[in-house]
Amino acid sequence: MTEIRRGTFSEETFFEQAGGEPTFRRLAHLFYQGIAEDELLRPMYPEEDLGPAEERMALFLMQYWGGPRTYSEQRGHPRLRMRHAPFKVDKAAHDAWLTHMRAAVAGLELPAELETQLLDYLTYAAASMINTEG
Repeated sequence: MTEIRRGTFSEETFFEQAGGEPTFRRLAHLFYQGIAEDELLRPMYPEEDLGPAEERMALFLMQYWGGPRTYSEQRGHPRLRMRHAPFKVDKAAHDAWLTHMRAAVAGLELPAELETQLLDYLTYAAASMINTEG
C-alpha cells in the first residue's frame, strides 16, 4: 500500500507578515504616546494609566489581523461602535485619532504594501466610529 501525502498550503497572515505580536504592541504603544499628549482625545480615556487601553488595542489588532484570539477570550466580541458609543466621536476626534495612528504606523517601518493595507483598515475603522456631528 502506498502512502499518499498531501502537500499543505500555508499562507502567512497579515499578523505574521507584519512581524507578529511585537509589531502590534509597538503600534499600540506609539499610538498611545500620541494620545497621552492630545487635549481632545485624552479625556476619552478615563483611566489615569493608558496601559490598559494600550493592551486592549494591541490585543484587538493582533486578533483582527490573524494573531491570537486573546482579545475575544478576555472581552468577548469587539463591538467597537458599542464600546465607543459613550464618547463624542466627531470629525475632529476622527482626524486627531488618525493623525496619531498614521504616525504610529509610520514608526513601524513596514513594507509599503503592508503599511497601505493597515492604514486602509484604520481609516475605515476611524470613519465607522464617528457618532456625532461636529
